[in-house]
Amino acid sequence: MTLIRKLAEAFRTKSYITINLVLAFIIAIVFLYSAVFSPQKNNYPVTCIHEKITGKPCVSCGLSHSFSLIIRGKIIEAHSWNPYGFRVFLFFLAQLLMRVVFSVLYLKEAEYRKQLVIYDITGTIILFLIAFYPFLAYIFSSLIQA
Repeated sequence: MTLIRKLAEAFRTKSYITINLVLAFIIAIVFLYSAVFSPQKNNYPVTCIHEKITGKPCVSCGLSHSFSLIIRGKIIEAHSWNPYGFRVFLFFLAQLLMRVVFSVLYLKEAEYRKQLVIYDITGTIILFLIAFYPFLAYIFSSLIQA
């Protein structure tokens, strides 16, 4: 059975594979969104709700610009739009790669599936905390000040 047939069968029968493929698709859409919408044209359809309500930028303001610039190879300019954009971009890139790699390993190494899922969850949590620490700190400090 070819890998594509195995993947199609696993998609129908194994929720782990289904979740991984859905997440990989969503991440690919985020990257496509970043590639399509231009920081030069400032034509992003999604705007910051926090800034619209409060009039003040939040810690995530400029992420769309930052992602678009990273996709275009303009890392320094991306940093000026959001200093945390690169770390969040790397998180999504790592997640896209992890979804593919762990799905393939899950299909090929049936005897290690439980361990693979544990490694996947653990790695994802660690990467999430590293990438989103500034955002989590901002949320918690906002809650304490409120």
